[in-house]
Amino acid sequence: MARKNKPLPSIDWLKPRLAASRAIALGSFIGLILLIAIWDLLFTDAHGAAHWVPWAVLAFKLLPLLVVAPGLLIGSARGHAWTCYVINLYFILGVLNAFDPNHAIFGWAEIILSVTLFCSALLYTRWRFQYDRVRSGEGQQDAAQASSV
Repeated sequence: MARKNKPLPSIDWLKPRLAASRAIALGSFIGLILLIAIWDLLFTDAHGAAHWVPWAVLAFKLLPLLVVAPGLLIGSARGHAWTCYVINLYFILGVLNAFDPNHAIFGWAEIILSVTLFCSALLYTRWRFQYDRVRSGEGQQDAAQASSV
């Protein structure tokens, strides 16, 4: 039995959703970077370590986000998809911090931002691939094949 493909949405339906999901993804991405930077530089105790240690810890924490940043900033669907994988690390860190009474607010903020980024990047990826398929004319070919049957 042949599998029937669902019809692709129109470009007019996809464009506002692409813009909104990308804006939410970028906002939560920048918010997460700022949250981590502010927390690590202002509220974390270095326990008498050298002055460069908090900066090294911050760089290590932000490294995964900086790896996916170019793809996210240019609007690449694959960059958003990779962000969905990377952001799980920050969700796990947020859950661990949420159970620590001294870091609970930071942990919950990290959880909210990472879940928001995950969902918006996932939706952007789906809608962007659908948008690219419609622009290449795939939806019109499916409609022509359905009308000829």
